[in-house]
Amino acid sequence: MEHTFTVNIKSILNNKFGTDADEIFRNSNLIQYINFKTRSANKGSKARSSFANLYAIYVLAEDYIDNGFDQKNTYSNYEGAIYNKLFTRQRQLPFGGSLQNHALDNRMNAEFKKYFPTSDIIPILRKLDTNRYWINENLLKVKVGKREYNLASVIIEIIDAYTRTKQDAFQRFIKACEELQEIESSKPEKVINFINGLLEPNVDARLFEIVSYSILKFYYHEQNVFWGFEYDNLAKENLKLYKTGRTNANDGGIDFVMKPLGRFFQVTETLDFKKYFLDIDKIQKFPITFVIKSSEEIVELLNKIKANANKIYLVNAIVEKYMNCIEEIINIPILNQRFRDTIQLGYLNQVLNEIISQSKVEFNYTDTEELDDDE
Repeated sequence: MEHTFTVNIKSILNNKFGTDADEIFRNSNLIQYINFKTRSANKGSKARSSFANLYAIYVLAEDYIDNGFDQKNTYSNYEGAIYNKLFTRQRQLPFGGSLQNHALDNRMNAEFKKYFPTSDIIPILRKLDTNRYWINENLLKVKVGKREYNLASVIIEIIDAYTRTKQDAFQRFIKACEELQEIESSKPEKVINFINGLLEPNVDARLFEIVSYSILKFYYHEQNVFWGFEYDNLAKENLKLYKTGRTNANDGGIDFVMKPLGRFFQVTETLDFKKYFLDIDKIQKFPITFVIKSSEEIVELLNKIKANANKIYLVNAIVEKYMNCIEEIINIPILNQRFRDTIQLGYLNQVLNEIISQSKVEFNYTDTEELDDDE
């Protein structure tokens, strides 16, 4: 598989290995895997990024180099990297602030196996009783003819290059948003078209969640409820939508919570019923609204979820109990309509400001100077 960033990978390999670079590219499963995971590099900020599994490789390769194993043949005697150190290092890397432990524990190995099903080699080795980790050295070494090359430093260089490319894309995204702030009152149609472009099935999952939240926050803002403990003493309160954590964090949390109604919202891009039922289970079958990154009709989405569930459970009563917990489904067309409603309410500028604010938090961005310092 070749894509735009493949040129960067091959250039790095050529600079390091000269005439043997092409054969290393073809023969290294780890390089091939990284090549696949970096295919979104030049597609801009809206394309899905793949940092979790790449950073699992990165921190283990970095630990390997820091201990000098790229220069000596003693890695088999290494006691292993401490999990907490690796996890902390992942979160220090650009875009790594919300990463969880899944990639180090199993996800990276499982995905690697999908791409190389005939290979017996798994990339990440771990010893559960000591919580120590190793990268599989077989993947760091590749032979060309009689010569053996160690790829550890090249892997670091490739992932660094990918990260810089994605940083540049998100920096341009933030800059574009801030430029739109300046023309929102004079050319609102540009702002509208820009935000509509972020509500697409191929948009990065984190951006989709941010934009969904920003729209729904102001869509509900003008809606009021009256509540209280006495009939003659009711309070009037605006509906308020709160974001409960970092986006797309795979941390088992609920994405949005509405006060004072106590509605739960979960943003997803999958139609795997197990994900929906898991979310329902973790809140004890409390009603939940799903915001789905899909343009399919609501009825079709519900039918697909139910049909897939019926294949596994085979008991209608169980499936219906779960399905009844789905309070509402909000798909992309509904988000488009609710965005139009927020514009009519006069909240276009506030929606844009919220997108900028949430994006800066999510992607650890503050301003250009700080970005340059980090790099």
